[in-house]
Amino acid sequence: MTMLAGILLAAATYIVPAPATAEVTAFKQAVAEAAARDEDLAAFYQANGYEGIWTGKGRDRNRRAALIEALRKADHHGLPAERYDVDGLHARMKAARTPRDLGLLEVEMARVFLQYARDVQTGVLIPGRIDKAIVRTVPYRDRTSYLVNFAKSSPKGFFRALAPQTHEYTALMKEKLRLERLLAEGGWGKTVPAQTLKPGVSGSSVVALRDRLVRMGYLKRTAAPTYDANMTAAVQDFQRAHGLAQDGVAGPGTMTEINISVQERLQSVIVAMERERWINQERGKRHIEVNLTDFSAKIIDNGKTTFETRSVIGHRAHDRQSPEFSDVMEFMVINPSWYVPRSIVTKEYLPELQANPYAVNHIEITDRSGRRVDRSAVDFTQFTARNFPFAMRQPPSRGNALGLVKFMFPNKHNIYLHDTPAKNLFGREVRAYSHGCIRLADPFDFAYTLLAKQTNDPEGLFQRTLATGKETQVDLKEPVPVHIIYRTAFVDGKGRTQFRRDIYGRDARIWEALAKAGVALRAVQG
Repeated sequence: MTMLAGILLAAATYIVPAPATAEVTAFKQAVAEAAARDEDLAAFYQANGYEGIWTGKGRDRNRRAALIEALRKADHHGLPAERYDVDGLHARMKAARTPRDLGLLEVEMARVFLQYARDVQTGVLIPGRIDKAIVRTVPYRDRTSYLVNFAKSSPKGFFRALAPQTHEYTALMKEKLRLERLLAEGGWGKTVPAQTLKPGVSGSSVVALRDRLVRMGYLKRTAAPTYDANMTAAVQDFQRAHGLAQDGVAGPGTMTEINISVQERLQSVIVAMERERWINQERGKRHIEVNLTDFSAKIIDNGKTTFETRSVIGHRAHDRQSPEFSDVMEFMVINPSWYVPRSIVTKEYLPELQANPYAVNHIEITDRSGRRVDRSAVDFTQFTARNFPFAMRQPPSRGNALGLVKFMFPNKHNIYLHDTPAKNLFGREVRAYSHGCIRLADPFDFAYTLLAKQTNDPEGLFQRTLATGKETQVDLKEPVPVHIIYRTAFVDGKGRTQFRRDIYGRDARIWEALAKAGVALRAVQG
């Protein structure tokens, strides 16, 4: 018998409820007293007649065992195991003797259960408190419903179903265990003491790079001391898995990523698991996923990526960073006008107009009724950002800031996906240049894929509309959920873990908060 099995057996057999009426009354009084400090617990036990679900015989024994087992494995999910104090709870179970002891213990077990259930299902942290740009509506469940449903369910089955049931979450858990084993074995070895290494060179730094790539699993074991073709291919494979330019040269950017420790990668995986818990709900049989750190946008049908394109995201500057949220795409606009956001009008264009009223003349200035304003008749120097009375609009054209199509999921952040005339930016490794909206490298193909659900000739429909030159709204007959996410660790379609830079520093803040809550890295033997 394993140690855990012994503990569970002991936990299941320690508690024996007292049958006497006076003792039952004392038990219920203790339950009512302890539950009164928590509104949800009080409601559950009042509706349950202050009967226990944890401290009796029969099914209660199985519930106790399942709870202790789940708490013992809390760190498998990257949860703050000490928060649940399973050893202290186990000690109280062992020491409980009187009906009052049992009543107080009953409520304490329910309290710990509720804490664990919410943590593993919808996360330890509240996203918006970590970063205001994480505008994630977490699908919290009613706390009382956890107890009601648990009392009706198979205890082990209930606990198994709490965590996200996605392939992504399961794969991240496996990667977490793999990295924990590597951590126990000493990680990936020594870092590479060089800023740049190129094919054809040799020396101690090349040997260090070789050994590290072997430990990481990108290169088969070899004694070659030279940066040869095999090492070049391994570096390219590493670059592919880390979102880097795949030139096979271990330049400064690649070397920085290669020298990141197992501990840091493990932190990224644990943060990704927490993020997965924040959106633990159905995402749509067809949905759009924009991963900000990956600079990509995907259309996903029934769990498989059916279209993918590169993207440009918001600049690193705090007021331009793209937010994280979910919404529903309802329509696209072909030949769009660009209605310049007020922040850009007042912060960027107004100073230019004050210096030269004919500046940015490719953009119209309009009054509150949408009528075009004669620039020569306006003294722009009399206005400030606060009282500037005009709006600005760029009419449809190939040079329009939004390009020739935009994809709308109306939201309070004024964020959408769109085309752009600045195609050169898509060739860059780091693509954070916009004011917050998401620019697409292949917007026409993106549109065709969306329209294919409602017409036999999506390309023809799009091109005919485009040829009119007129601003035209095309509704999606089946609106598509859009999820703008931020993952520095994720699993690709082939099941391989990918890592990306923490472009906005958000994951670092999440890890700091998780560590403060009690989440700890661990090394696992074997």
